[in-house]
Amino acid sequence: MSKILIRGAQVLGGEVQDVLVDGETIEQVGTDLSAEGATVIEAQGQILLPGLVDLHTHLREPGREDSETVLTGTRAAASGGYTAVFAMANTHPVADTAGVVEQVYRLGKESGYCDVQPIGAVTVGLEGKKLAELGAMHDSAAGVTVFSDDGKCVDDAVIMRRALEYVKAFGGVVAQHAQEPRLTEGAQMNEGIVSAELGLGGWPAVAEESIIARDVLLAEHVGSRVHICHLSTAGSVEIVRWAKSRGIDVTAEVTPHHLLLTDELVRTYDPVYKVNPPLRTEKDVLALREALADGTIDIVATDHAPHPHEDKDCEWAAAAMGMVGLETALSVVQQTMVETGLLDWAGVADRMSFAPARIGRAKGHGRPVSAGEPANLTLVDPAYRGVVDPADFASRSRNTPYEGRELPGRVTHTFLRGRATVVDGKLA
Repeated sequence: MSKILIRGAQVLGGEVQDVLVDGETIEQVGTDLSAEGATVIEAQGQILLPGLVDLHTHLREPGREDSETVLTGTRAAASGGYTAVFAMANTHPVADTAGVVEQVYRLGKESGYCDVQPIGAVTVGLEGKKLAELGAMHDSAAGVTVFSDDGKCVDDAVIMRRALEYVKAFGGVVAQHAQEPRLTEGAQMNEGIVSAELGLGGWPAVAEESIIARDVLLAEHVGSRVHICHLSTAGSVEIVRWAKSRGIDVTAEVTPHHLLLTDELVRTYDPVYKVNPPLRTEKDVLALREALADGTIDIVATDHAPHPHEDKDCEWAAAAMGMVGLETALSVVQQTMVETGLLDWAGVADRMSFAPARIGRAKGHGRPVSAGEPANLTLVDPAYRGVVDPADFASRSRNTPYEGRELPGRVTHTFLRGRATVVDGKLA
């Protein structure tokens, strides 16, 4: 593998430096580095970040390859600047055994566009009744450390406690989809003024907040780690903030779409805006941004949820919930957090690389841009402005809420252990 010299990039948005990559490793970081024997990438004006890590991706394979495959999903991830993704367990069959998680892990290895770490189901078949083979999945070749029934809530407190106790033995984490099912029966969107005016079933904030409150107390009682998926309300922020003040080992994520979009968009009845948890109010959006800035919310996770055309291009009530997000996440974060002054690029690196890698224990990812570290890197042109066209996506699905919207920033290069997966904005 030849040497690569990235010349004149702003490392984490700070000092302008050259970065020399030799094989899979960063060999040298400095100024006026020699380009002898190296392919040179002129990166003036660009931001160099550690490769992004997504703790919450739906790759759909096995079972729903009409929506996405591990190959197409990882191509989308590389296009968005990601070098590692964690694949959720709600596949068909469910990733609740060592055999299924090893299949996903192997498919990730074969894809070559980014590393894929499977997430194991907490309960058998996501049914919430019996713990899945947590230990076997952890001890498998996939080395699962994160467990989630995402798409469904582990609503039984006893099952949740047992899961927290079990993963504590090997330092794992349970990632909870916080949704009290009885409070959201028939729910179609956020409960509030808009749902009342539209006559759509409301999804109350308390359905999320009550589960988070219960689970942080369970985590405190057990002395285990709990992670809150796609946190979406101002009240949830306050509960997590309180839990952290008590020293409870809780982490939380927010999606890009919950940082930008509100329930006012549902007035269009366009199912592209139908998502779980639902789009909330402007007050919630502002609270989420502040919480991500002050560290109450630890990371940005995409909840990339691809669906085929027929599952979204239908009447609202029948439409599937979810949005694709891997290829637009960094741009949305730039718009909502960097351009508003809430985060600098070093903060973006923390929330989208360092922290998710730490929570999920992604080996070789979320590492400093320094000599001797794996060359998992992302180059971003922050001055770029472009209109989102889903026809350009590498994902198999097109259910983006940003079609026709101008967003800032573009990933120009992505490197996975020194090998370019994206060059000049195009898949290698």
